[in-house]
Amino acid sequence: MKKILFTLFVPLAIAVGCSDYLDVNHNPDVIEEIPSPKVLLPSAELNVAGNLMGWHFGFGGGYWVQYWTQSYNASQFKSLCEYLPQDFNIAYNAILTGALSNFKRITELAPKDDPTLQSYYFIGEALSIFTWQIVTDVWGDIPYLEALRGNELLLNPKFDKQEDIYADLNSRIDALLALDLSDAAAPDGKYDIIYGGDIDKWYAFAGALKLKLALRLSETSGYNNADVLAYIKDANTALLTSSAKVAAGTWSDGEEGKRHPMREFQQGGANYFSQNVIACKSFLDYLTVNNDPRAAKLFSGTRGAFFGDFDSNGDSDGNGTADDKETYATSAFQAATAPAIYMDLMVMSNWEVNFYIAEVYARAGDFGNAKKYYDAGVTASLAQQGITATDIIKTGYAVFTATAQEAAIKQIAMQKWVANCNYQHIESFLERNRTKYPAVNDIDIKSNRLTAWANFPVGDLTISVNGRALLNAQLPASPQYPASVLTRNSNAPGQKADVAQKVWWNQKAGK
Repeated sequence: MKKILFTLFVPLAIAVGCSDYLDVNHNPDVIEEIPSPKVLLPSAELNVAGNLMGWHFGFGGGYWVQYWTQSYNASQFKSLCEYLPQDFNIAYNAILTGALSNFKRITELAPKDDPTLQSYYFIGEALSIFTWQIVTDVWGDIPYLEALRGNELLLNPKFDKQEDIYADLNSRIDALLALDLSDAAAPDGKYDIIYGGDIDKWYAFAGALKLKLALRLSETSGYNNADVLAYIKDANTALLTSSAKVAAGTWSDGEEGKRHPMREFQQGGANYFSQNVIACKSFLDYLTVNNDPRAAKLFSGTRGAFFGDFDSNGDSDGNGTADDKETYATSAFQAATAPAIYMDLMVMSNWEVNFYIAEVYARAGDFGNAKKYYDAGVTASLAQQGITATDIIKTGYAVFTATAQEAAIKQIAMQKWVANCNYQHIESFLERNRTKYPAVNDIDIKSNRLTAWANFPVGDLTISVNGRALLNAQLPASPQYPASVLTRNSNAPGQKADVAQKVWWNQKAGK
């Protein structure tokens, strides 16, 4: 695919003393020594947040959970929509060499037992654990224990099994939460662009991260819901209530290189949204049929297209207009007047955490508390869209009615799918892989378009019209490894056969 690289860094200014000007062995334009861990923090935070809604995770996740589909008159994202090999190399390389390298350096520069720097260690370690989880969740087995150790001449790090990576991540989060921060100096809010130096919010972020790590393993033999329930009920457990995000005010939509990543892909003549992105029928029908007020916030228009159907010139709805001549709904990211709130870059959202808690209660058979946190999650999602009315959870389609575990998990997962649109696309892809909701309907759209249009399985995903045969009517489960990872590492495994290969924790039955 053609790529636009969004600049995800914060310039760092270093004063060079006049007495050093004759030292020709030093480049005055290169930072040789980092004076404080705080100077690395903003670029690291922006790197991970920007990549979560950047080129590969933003578009790849958005297409693979069928928020969007490729338009009929362009070709940029056809390969995503027909399940051709993808490696998401931009995200992998940017995160490893950017965010994760910087988080590692922050924790090295900020000893965890030094009260003056302890808060920076805490933030760096929490975000490192978070980011490593994303990387292994997307690609599966990866270099981890020996990664980022080139300075030790570990140039061919071994690939660790995902279950081993998770074991270490869980040990790290437990150790972090056990850290006594009572004497820690507050971090400089000017350098913390996520929480403005509020260490209590970072502690709650870490608490929620432990919950997220646990829930991702819900379909494995190592998951114990009773333990997770006890954790969230513990009076000492603090969980995120304020979304971890790079707020909309960070961006300047009129300046190149300073826009939200998704806006950068539209502006400056790029036109990715206006030319290549239209609403997918799978998602938009679910919103419009159920009168969800978020539909009008997320899209301009009410018509969605079959997923991966970009070559059709048939007349699927029988209205006399060929599919490629119809007018389809477009994403809110297309418009320069898109509400500023859409420009929030989420790292971990408050609705996400509420839905996690709701699921734990549902798995315990406590549907009263499941409803309480489910309602809080939907309300938080509505608020993010600027919607104050909560009718959909009182009398509308989103009323929590489940009285059985699987029905509750489905209802929670469906609302998470809705809430994550425009904010957490790769997270939505990962959670769908875990829960298998939305479910997949095996309808063969191409075999009878009129029937498929008239009897569309609202609330289900469909198999790509053009990619149906490639994965034997399966959905993508993970990208392949970037070529650079395989060719530069003598310990690398063979390439994945295709994008249908599941990561270790993806064990629930279903596509």
